[in-house]
Amino acid sequence: MIAVFLAGASALVWGTADYCGGRATQRAPALAVAVTSQIASLPLLAAAVLVLGGDLYASDLLWGAGAGVAGLVGLVLLYRGLSTGAMAIVAPVTAVTGALVPMAIGLVTERVPPPIPLAGAACAIVAIALVSVAPSDRAASGSGTTGIILLALASGAAFGLFFALFAQTSESAGVWPLVGARVASVALGLVVVASIRVPLRAVRPITAWVVVTGVGDIAANWLYLLAVADGLLSVVAPIAALYPVSTVLLALTIDKERVRPVQIIGLGLAATALVLTAV
Repeated sequence: MIAVFLAGASALVWGTADYCGGRATQRAPALAVAVTSQIASLPLLAAAVLVLGGDLYASDLLWGAGAGVAGLVGLVLLYRGLSTGAMAIVAPVTAVTGALVPMAIGLVTERVPPPIPLAGAACAIVAIALVSVAPSDRAASGSGTTGIILLALASGAAFGLFFALFAQTSESAGVWPLVGARVASVALGLVVVASIRVPLRAVRPITAWVVVTGVGDIAANWLYLLAVADGLLSVVAPIAALYPVSTVLLALTIDKERVRPVQIIGLGLAATALVLTAV
């Protein structure tokens, strides 16, 4: 029950951070927003280390670093996929793959959860697909569709590895895995930014959005760490992957965006998933 609550809270915070990041990328390059938001979270992470601490093991730093690299790779691939204009393909394929990969790993490496929570995890995956569906500005066809789907699958697999790698850290590690993740992702991000010459100063007019994005992301990571330390990966990861739900709800509330009927069904399934996994 506690693990499901923490996973749901991480999804809520992740979705909020994604919404803020989306608003920021309307006025600055997506990669610049991604990298600077992670840099902006470093002071909060340093404070968390001082206050929360944890047992420092090299293995936890390495697992965290792997998760950080996987998360950034997934983000870059996602942005590249979305840039094709085939959002209706990229978003749901990425989101569902990102939930299926850790669920499959959890079912293989851990005990199989009871039928009802497992059904809830399955509902969560379907809900993610439905909520993530969005109209596409440009339809893809032929070989282009195959390439876009492969890109989305790769992005989702990277996000799935992010969930799975964090689950390998020890319960007593505290926030140290987040240190490994953030150091690795920021270092890799800066290398990518330098190689393709993306101007980080472009985010100055939207500093507030960037800071909230970074703070929300690191907070969600911590909540997920707590959740996966207390529950099964095959259940916790699909619930944490429900972050598109809060993003859609914020867009509906703040931006007055219209929600498609299929997304309403997805929101209902998300609520059902939370109830079933909490049993």
